[in-house]
Amino acid sequence: MRDSYAEQGYLFPIPALSPEEAARHRDAYLRLATALGGAPKATELALLHLYYDWAWELIHHPRVLDAVESVLGPNILVWASSVFPKRAHDPGYISMHQDGTYWGLDEGEITTAWIALTPSTPKNGCMRVVAGSHLKPILPHKETWAENNLLTRGQEVQVDVKDEEITDISLQPGEMSLHHVRIIHGSNPNPSDVPRVGYAIRYMTPDVRPQGAEHPAVLVRGKDTRGHWALTERPPAFATFDEALAAHRAASAEHLRALTSTPSAAR
Repeated sequence: MRDSYAEQGYLFPIPALSPEEAARHRDAYLRLATALGGAPKATELALLHLYYDWAWELIHHPRVLDAVESVLGPNILVWASSVFPKRAHDPGYISMHQDGTYWGLDEGEITTAWIALTPSTPKNGCMRVVAGSHLKPILPHKETWAENNLLTRGQEVQVDVKDEEITDISLQPGEMSLHHVRIIHGSNPNPSDVPRVGYAIRYMTPDVRPQGAEHPAVLVRGKDTRGHWALTERPPAFATFDEALAAHRAASAEHLRALTSTPSAAR
């Protein structure tokens, strides 16, 4: 797996959750989505693992971590996580971009585990990647702030990406992919009748450094050999779902503020 990931910048499909686990986590997300008004954006769904037990369970899932360890090694932290939803007939899309342009992280290795909680196919707007593009440095991006762009700034890489260079990351519920922090990727709108829901977890090695103020990280496997991050052991024990929701909303808003105010890594 490590050699293929090093060459291509992604891996898929990787078995992760059983059908029952995928359905349970999908239902937990749907409860949260309903509480957030029924159609939340990914920017409202950040840092779920710090507030909800079902999301905490997902970031620690042994089959997910086994795959991550195969590309990052034995010492693994989680920086962030978010659900990326597209409703049926959703015009929302993700422009082609590299994650490393705006996260405010330096050094080390970072990969995203994208876990499908529903089918994710070309028909309903699955993720698409450009193989080998992670071998390039961070490229110039334009911040479009486009209405239906699901990214924080509508950031779009300023290179010509041809259709024949793109691989569709098609997944069934419970399957996952891994993609490198520098790979060029995006996704199309969902014109179908089938919703698309995926849970993205940002895993990193301990030598990754935060730039500026940051939320806590979670050590999910091995040891923190560098001490660059404040670590948290468990989500707070909220008395009610509404208390967790209120705390999560405040943290999500602050996380979005940090992402939109962090200077892009490319000029």
